[in-house]
Amino acid sequence: MQIGVHTPPLADESLEGALNYLNERGVGAIEPGVGGHPGQDHLVREEYLDDEDAQAELHELLETYEMEISALATHNNPLHPDEERASRSDEELREAIRLAGQLEVDAVTCFSGLPGGGPNDEYPNWITAPWPPEHAEALEYQWDRALEYWSGIADHAADHGVDVAIEMHPNMLVYEPRGLLRLRAETNERIGANFDPSHLYWQGISVTDAIRLLGERNAIHHVHAKDTRIYEPQAREKGVLDTTPYDDEPNRSWLFRSVGYGHDESHWKDVVSTLRMVGYDGTLSIEHEDSLTSSREGLDKAIELLQRAIFQDQPGDAYWAE
Repeated sequence: MQIGVHTPPLADESLEGALNYLNERGVGAIEPGVGGHPGQDHLVREEYLDDEDAQAELHELLETYEMEISALATHNNPLHPDEERASRSDEELREAIRLAGQLEVDAVTCFSGLPGGGPNDEYPNWITAPWPPEHAEALEYQWDRALEYWSGIADHAADHGVDVAIEMHPNMLVYEPRGLLRLRAETNERIGANFDPSHLYWQGISVTDAIRLLGERNAIHHVHAKDTRIYEPQAREKGVLDTTPYDDEPNRSWLFRSVGYGHDESHWKDVVSTLRMVGYDGTLSIEHEDSLTSSREGLDKAIELLQRAIFQDQPGDAYWAE
C-alpha cells in the first residue's frame, strides 16, 4: 500500500511544487483533478490529451519526485437535468478516461450523477424514501436514465482499459454500497468504487463491513482516506440529514475531519487491515476537507497517522500454521 493525496488543497502550488512538498513527506501518489468540482489546477486535461510530448514531460516530472498518479479525478453530474451541464460533465468524464488510458493510469474517480425526478425537472432530486408513491416512481425513472448512460461509459472505459471509481456520495444516485453493486451488475466490471468512508460514517454504515461487501466482489478500484466526526448532541436533535452550512461547525451534526480526528488510529489500522484482507493493496488517497484545520496541517497529520497504519511489504507465509 502507499499513501497518496488528492491535490486540490495544494492548488496554490504548481504541479512541481506540490510534488516536491508531498515527496518530502513520503507520499508516493497523487490524484489530480482534471475537471468538474476538483478543477484542474495541477493537470489541465486539454493540455495533455493526445499530446505525447506533454505526456512524456509529465512522466519525467513524476519520476523525478518518485511519484505516480493513482487516479484522475473529475467529480460532476453527467445526469443533470440541464442538458448543457450534463453534456459538459459527460465530456469531462469521457476525456478523463481517454487521458487515463494514454497516461497508463488505472482509474478515474467520479460521481454517479443524479437526474431530476422526471423528464421535466430542472434540478436533481435526491430521493431517500419510497413513499409517497411518486417518489418510488421518480427513483425508477432515475435508475432507467442512469443505467442507459453508465452502460455507455462502462463500454468506453473498457475500450481504454481504465476503471471508473465512483464515490458513493449524498445528493448522487449512488450513495451507498448496494446501489454501487447494482450499477456495476447492470453495466460491467470497469464500474466500481472510489471507496470514501467519510460519506458512509454519517449514514450509519459500517465501513469495514462495506469494504468486505465490495472487496469480496472486486468492486474497489480506488480508496480515499477521509474521516468524519458525528457530533451526537446535534445529531440527537435533528438527525444526520443536515443542511446546516459546512462552515457553521458548532451547529452541524457531523463534519468532515482529517484522518484520525473522526475515528482513532486503531480504527484506521482496522480499515487498512480489512482492505488488505479483501485484496486491495493500492493507494490510500488523502482527501482534505476539514474546516477546522489548514490544508497543510490537515494533510501532514493524516500522512503521519497513515504512515503508522499502512502495510508496505507483502505478507509472508503463515509458517506458524504449518
